Amino acid sequence: MLHASELSYGYSSGRHTRSFTLDDVSVTVERGSLTGLLGPNGCGKTTLLNLLSGVLQPAHGQVSLNGISLAGRSRRDIARHLAVVPQETHPAFDYTVMEMVLMGRHPHLGTFELEGPSDLALARDALAATGTDHLAGRAYMTLSGGEKQRVVIASALTQSPEVLLLDEPTASLDLGYQLEVAALLRRLNRERGVTMVLATHDLNLAASLCDRLILMRDGRVVAQGATRDVLTASSIRRIYDVDADVSFHGAAGHVTVTPLRRVQ
Repeated sequence: MLHASELSYGYSSGRHTRSFTLDDVSVTVERGSLTGLLGPNGCGKTTLLNLLSGVLQPAHGQVSLNGISLAGRSRRDIARHLAVVPQETHPAFDYTVMEMVLMGRHPHLGTFELEGPSDLALARDALAATGTDHLAGRAYMTLSGGEKQRVVIASALTQSPEVLLLDEPTASLDLGYQLEVAALLRRLNRERGVTMVLATHDLNLAASLCDRLILMRDGRVVAQGATRDVLTASSIRRIYDVDADVSFHGAAGHVTVTPLRRVQ
């Protein structure tokens, strides 16, 4: 469904800083899958998400959705099919929750066109799906971190996307909110069939949620495939330089990762 072929991208943030290069990256995200994107800081996860969403244009290679390249397509057109949930959202004005969620309809509206009854219905449905309908009249900036994240996901759902790309959706959330957001993503994937790509540092979150994983290091894909095949002690050592115990947890119902020591 979403395919990246031989992507390369590079940049440098200054004369005295190290340049970064994403090199020869090819990934496939199957329709209806929940794919985790794992790797250490600076490995290229966010860069790859930005390439998959069309925010960045590759120096080489291409990204295609349903066999059609994203190259040359407008941001509005791409946004009708792909929605992005960033690590943090800082609105320029003090919008209400409903106003934030309705922003998801902008790609589907014409110039100067206002939201109609059907757009409002989609927004209310997204609020209900994320358990935030009771917050519709609240100012977004007064919400807790977990509530804000669920509202941003509701806004993304209101876009009616085929693919949802999420960059560290549980970062900076306490354990309770992490579990809430994880349960929400699982439900949206299973009940609504939303295809998701989830970049995260939380290996246990990925193990509990994702049916497929993409492992990255130094701007390259090291491994990709089914979670049970890819999330192993040897692969964790390879990408993180960490020895870890990877074992099935009966109560959790999935493998869990316990870091043991840094490899010198």
